[in-house]
Amino acid sequence: MGKSSVNRFLSERDIRPQFSQLALREAVAADREFLLARQNRFVAVNCPACGEKGHPLFDKLCIHYEKCPSCRTVFVNPRPSESLLHEFYAQSRNYANWNKYIFPASETARRQNIFAPRAKRLRDICLHHRVRVGTLLEIGAGFGTFCEEVRCLNLFQRIIALEMTPALAQTCRARDLEVVELPVEKLNLPPGSVDVMASFETIEHLFEPKAFLLACRRHLSCGGLLVLSCPNFEGFDISTLREKSNSVDHEHLNYFNPSSLRLLLEKCGFAVLEVITPGLLDADIVRNKVLAGEYDLSEQPFLHHILIDRWTEIGGEFQDFLAKNNLSSHLWIVSRCAARD
Repeated sequence: MGKSSVNRFLSERDIRPQFSQLALREAVAADREFLLARQNRFVAVNCPACGEKGHPLFDKLCIHYEKCPSCRTVFVNPRPSESLLHEFYAQSRNYANWNKYIFPASETARRQNIFAPRAKRLRDICLHHRVRVGTLLEIGAGFGTFCEEVRCLNLFQRIIALEMTPALAQTCRARDLEVVELPVEKLNLPPGSVDVMASFETIEHLFEPKAFLLACRRHLSCGGLLVLSCPNFEGFDISTLREKSNSVDHEHLNYFNPSSLRLLLEKCGFAVLEVITPGLLDADIVRNKVLAGEYDLSEQPFLHHILIDRWTEIGGEFQDFLAKNNLSSHLWIVSRCAARD
């Protein structure tokens, strides 16, 4: 049972091909330097979830991370201003490379293992909560694969792909998707005209998540659903690796946990319906760091036993345990737009 569980799990290398690593590292470094060269446009902030003043946690590559003593959210402070972030994503070499090389090379694996199951999960969520399925808006549509998979389910009457990175937006258009390139805060749609909003791995990039959520609520119909996913800093791979985690980078500004994201959603007028961590890669990510010599388990014999000595036998069951007990670093929260005053 343990062996088959490992084999059925998605590998990190399936969705992050290892070719052209030098070019990718150079693109990431160029993007980071773009931001660091403009640190005079960084802005000091308080906790994006509860507003408390943060305490220093660690620095990584000249970026300062703080942790909220109240809700335990980790966040970048100071951070690039909103206008600087728009400039950053418009010029990003890394996103251009993902659009040109990584997404095409890994799309089959991503479609099969991530986007098709994600679309079916969204369908099941909508049916379970009996939400109207007129219009779906995906915020941060990327390569457009998720919208394509949802379209194949014939569930929604209208699907809108919101993508602000120009090259990715063009890829979505080439797939015959309806595309908008505006932030949700500036979206020109009638209030209450969207029935379901999906935002996967986006909120961690935003300058002001509260403003984003309030804009989502404005566009959602009463009773409409917001489905969010983002990194969970208290999940296994990120809490284990901390600053050595690849999820801790110059693009990610906000690292929520299940309780802090719930707090923020409720402050913005949402009723939280589901909190899950259906991650597949936590154990594999930490194991790969160990095998690459980038993380040392010599003083953690229990983890060494699971991730190295008995990986084939129990690695999959360990990942199952993390996912089922909300201990994965991949967080999903489903919430409903509460009645407006």
